[in-house]
Amino acid sequence: MAAGPVTERNQDATTYVGGLDEKVSESLLWELFLQAGPVVTVHMPKDRITLNHMGYGFVEFLAEDDADYAIKIMNMIKLFGKPIRVNKASAHQKNVDIGANLFIGNLDPEVDEKLLYDTYSAFGVILTTPKIMRDPESGNSKGFAFVNFASFDASDAAIEAMNGQFLCNRAITVSYAYKKDTKGERHGTGAERLLAAQNPLNIADRPHQMFADSPIAATYPSRPPVALTPGLPPPMGMGLPHPMGAGLP
Repeated sequence: MAAGPVTERNQDATTYVGGLDEKVSESLLWELFLQAGPVVTVHMPKDRITLNHMGYGFVEFLAEDDADYAIKIMNMIKLFGKPIRVNKASAHQKNVDIGANLFIGNLDPEVDEKLLYDTYSAFGVILTTPKIMRDPESGNSKGFAFVNFASFDASDAAIEAMNGQFLCNRAITVSYAYKKDTKGERHGTGAERLLAAQNPLNIADRPHQMFADSPIAATYPSRPPVALTPGLPPPMGMGLPHPMGAGLP
């Protein structure tokens, strides 16, 4: 299932899949994404020392339409309790962290990563899955989170529109997060904005703003049966594998 060099991969038909739990395997991704269309390759880069995957992977489809469909139905579903991030591999390569990082405070315990993603992606491209700080033992939310945008236009709009608004019956606070290893300096500085202006976000990289709740088949129109491509590994079954199914909401 390993992919060839990036230059040999059809980037327009390839999705980047991030936020993967350590228990996710290439065969599991193959089985899951096969529901969106014929899969050509699945590749999860691994640490050279531990040989564990690095929390992300790439899924190449036969057609760009299949990759687009996978993004619509797979983005932010949960695998082993963790929401995954699915977007175009080409967009993932172009978008870099510019410092448009927001702090979201006074969150209701019921607010999860998907709700934050669905809410804030309306303002622009979100680089990574929103990070809700949780108690390591109970897994309960500590009441605050971080959202990392790909542009300051998006983060500025989010602050203006969302600060003081109610989310799950609580008025939330939205501001620029403090920088790490600094004495009280927040993101959103003039220097960061100047650097960001040198790497403008392409308008084509706007988020698709379509989100999925599992079970997938019950929420979205069914696709025609997938014809297996000769020479490719057979799927483990057309349904979701048992270990992953337990992690879906």
